[in-house]
Amino acid sequence: MPQIQLSYKYIVKNIAKQHNMVATMMPKAVALDNGSCLHVNTSLWNNGKNLFFDENDNYAEISDIARYFCGGILEHSFALASIVSPTTNSYRRLVPGYEAPVYVAWSTGNRSAIIRIPGHFRGAQFSNMKRIEFRAPDPSCNPYLAFSAILAAGIDGIKKKTSIGDPIDEDIFKMSSKRRKELNIKQLPSSLLEAVESLKNDRAS
Repeated sequence: MPQIQLSYKYIVKNIAKQHNMVATMMPKAVALDNGSCLHVNTSLWNNGKNLFFDENDNYAEISDIARYFCGGILEHSFALASIVSPTTNSYRRLVPGYEAPVYVAWSTGNRSAIIRIPGHFRGAQFSNMKRIEFRAPDPSCNPYLAFSAILAAGIDGIKKKTSIGDPIDEDIFKMSSKRRKELNIKQLPSSLLEAVESLKNDRAS
């Protein structure tokens, strides 16, 4: 998958150059407009079985393993930011109000949270589609490092059985700061320096 991303960027930039244009993968290339993202969809499999699927889960049909995996990502989200959003321009994208997922929360359809469980048809026949979507990464990251760090955070959550907490189905962008505080919703680092400091202090780093 990292090779696909790198190949795509290489091809797009070269085709643009042939037409005397410039293609940029900057997270926030245009001020006052939505940025560019690199949403990462993940699921774990064993012997042909999707370990993230659980038909008995009424909310999102996700297993305990999926919840622990997401819990690990949420727990390490501040440290992950320095790897999945590794440039100063990344933090021009990660601001409220431009559809960028800046809040450390999860849900099924809430695009203001950093983890979303994509919706699809329910039932065991669609178990292969069950996955989690981590929405904080952007195209400036090194996919080899980013995917490895996301996996490490998720596995750490599985090992520790880290709680994912309750889903947030409200639009967090529209919440008051008081409401976010009541729900213990934190915001991702606002700068690369803050993200790097978080990485230095992360126990699983």
